Amino acid sequence: MICCQMWIDITRNARYEQSCKIMTRRSGRQQRSENVQKGKVNKQCNRKKFQPLSKLQCEKNELVHGGVTKPSVLINSLEKGVKLDLVDADLVSGESLTQSTSLPHLRWGSSQDMWLKMVIREQNYTHSKNFMQKHPNLKPGMRSILLDWLIEVSEEYTLHRQTFYLAQDYFDRFMLTQDNIEKNLLQLIGITCLFIAAKMEEACPPKLSQMAYITAGTYYEEEILQMELIILKALRWKLCPETAVSWLKLYFQMASMNIKSDLLEQQFSQDVYIQMTRLLDLCILNINSLDFEYRVLAASVLCHFIPQETAEKVSGLSKDAIQPCVNWMAPSVELMSQSDKMMGRDFVKVKEEDRHNIQTHTDYLTMLDVVHQKEVKIQFPTPPSSTEKAGTH
Repeated sequence: MICCQMWIDITRNARYEQSCKIMTRRSGRQQRSENVQKGKVNKQCNRKKFQPLSKLQCEKNELVHGGVTKPSVLINSLEKGVKLDLVDADLVSGESLTQSTSLPHLRWGSSQDMWLKMVIREQNYTHSKNFMQKHPNLKPGMRSILLDWLIEVSEEYTLHRQTFYLAQDYFDRFMLTQDNIEKNLLQLIGITCLFIAAKMEEACPPKLSQMAYITAGTYYEEEILQMELIILKALRWKLCPETAVSWLKLYFQMASMNIKSDLLEQQFSQDVYIQMTRLLDLCILNINSLDFEYRVLAASVLCHFIPQETAEKVSGLSKDAIQPCVNWMAPSVELMSQSDKMMGRDFVKVKEEDRHNIQTHTDYLTMLDVVHQKEVKIQFPTPPSSTEKAGTH
């Protein structure tokens, strides 16, 4: 039942927030105890702005070639870790407009109050692509490469989609709080965000040693723990956002409701839902997706699989709010329609009915390059040839 699912989600979020407060107090006591035992205080974690972890770390992660600092090359096998090749990417911008909406009638509470709290939560968890302006040494394509790698790691460890989207949200919000982050630290930040997200979402999250191992030994376990404290402090322990995929699941449920009852009626197959999330994955890799609220992104994805009027109804968003995002998403949708459809994959120890919730990876970076080319053609259409011009007179 949709009401039961909403109540479960709300209860879980409340439990997460309570656990965060407990973890904050515990981590403070543990940190002070460790400092007393070691006879020193780690001042770096108390700084408001991130500083390089250590001179040794910078030397270990950088190679100087031709006077230009480059990240070290890692083994290009996911089993032993993957080093990211950070390249340029040209992106276009978008806009978003939203308006209030409400859930269906809830017997156990006010649907309007519930919806208001969800929307306020999203507004409090702000994200913006303008964080790139605070990091002159970074380029938009680097974010795409990092997130694509996190998707690949998520599939390797059979993590849920929500886990990846939590990590993506943590990364974008953390970068918005910092200044002058160097590119050789992006992978450390990314894997730490995924480590935090897995502990929030997964019943059996990967161990710290596994997270360090997947970077091919570029980062030690101690460095991930140190970065974890820096990120948690920067995010003020706000770790329960409404992600794009959580909004999509909610809309998915509301679109499957029976008007005359609270029961859910299956209207979409697993494979259709996977196609929706695949489109959302491709869009989230594009830094211009941060121009839109997560609920607008999710509603725009839904518009390409069901009538737009239905998507507007279940999301409570007007056409003016959704249309700019729908238009921005059009090149991605066109590419998806031309590519082979991705079906659900079988995972060991994952039940068939839950496989659609596992994050899967495909060649998103190649697809994103094609999308960028389509966007450039839309912005700067090819002028007609001289013969075509002569024929018009």
